[in-house]
Amino acid sequence: MNYVSFGRRTGLRVSEIALGTGNFGNGWGHGAEPDEARRIFEGYVEAGGNFIDTADGYQAGQAEVLVGELIASQRDDFVLASKYTLGARPGLGVSATGNSRKNMVRSVEDSLKRLSTDHIDLYWAHFADAHTPIEEVLRAFDDLVRAGKILYAGLSNFPAWRVARADAIAELRGYVPIAGIQVEYSLVQRSAERELLPMVEALGLGAALWSPLGGGFLTGKYRSGDTGRLQGLGMLVHTEKSARETAILDALFAVAEEAGRTPTEVAIAWIRAKAAASSTALIPILGSRNRAQLDATLSVLTLALTPEQVARLDEASAIELGTPHEQIASVSEALAGGVPERLLPRALPVA
Repeated sequence: MNYVSFGRRTGLRVSEIALGTGNFGNGWGHGAEPDEARRIFEGYVEAGGNFIDTADGYQAGQAEVLVGELIASQRDDFVLASKYTLGARPGLGVSATGNSRKNMVRSVEDSLKRLSTDHIDLYWAHFADAHTPIEEVLRAFDDLVRAGKILYAGLSNFPAWRVARADAIAELRGYVPIAGIQVEYSLVQRSAERELLPMVEALGLGAALWSPLGGGFLTGKYRSGDTGRLQGLGMLVHTEKSARETAILDALFAVAEEAGRTPTEVAIAWIRAKAAASSTALIPILGSRNRAQLDATLSVLTLALTPEQVARLDEASAIELGTPHEQIASVSEALAGGVPERLLPRALPVA
């Protein structure tokens, strides 16, 4: 596995694939028991992975406990990321959820105890709430960095306009910069291409991409009748409900047959092709439930799709960009002074 800097704003070196630990434990009534979680972790480390992503709420706190145990003997070899916002268990109440400074400080202390460490390398606000001003979040992040509790800060599942505003405020006020974002992205969920991914390209943020297999949809198993995660985290799983989803699976299966690989490998290879063409770090997060799933996914490290194959997958999974992108595209020739073929693009997009 190769390593990249997590965006142009940091020197943080992370592996090109991250390990998500939402399945570490059984606090949700489903997931990997400790022995299986260890097997997943060991397989990831054997492949060269160093970027571990967890959250206080994963498996009602069990995931953080297991991660802490697994990395204890080599803590400094790993980039450890965790999140706060929802709390470690349901029913905590209004003071123990959300993005307030109060909840952030309480949450980071609790996570440090569960993780058995004195610092978290990358700390995410897990979801945007509708109450906490971004200035409060940024100042609290900055205080935690100065206190040595966290090293980097990021925003997960935030709209682009809030991330961009946070980035500008942090720069103007001298706070710790926003290192990156975390967002769902896959062949079946490409809406991040409207605003979020162009933003990270222009601002130089890193992007950690969750659910790169659409909750298992892109493995093709639901087409064959497997219920899988539909019985557990069904709200995170895509299904074949429209002509677009059918076209995606058809193209995915065709490319997989050509390449002599599985649909799983091709789906991840498509994201890796996007990452290779990016000016910043796009890191897929693997959320395997067992070692066999992990091994079947990590085999993508030896697969490179052809440009023609990537283009076919792009076409099958294309989304409408909507306003104002379609209007901008309609006047692209005029914007280029009538000579778009001679106006060379910038090496990096402008913000």
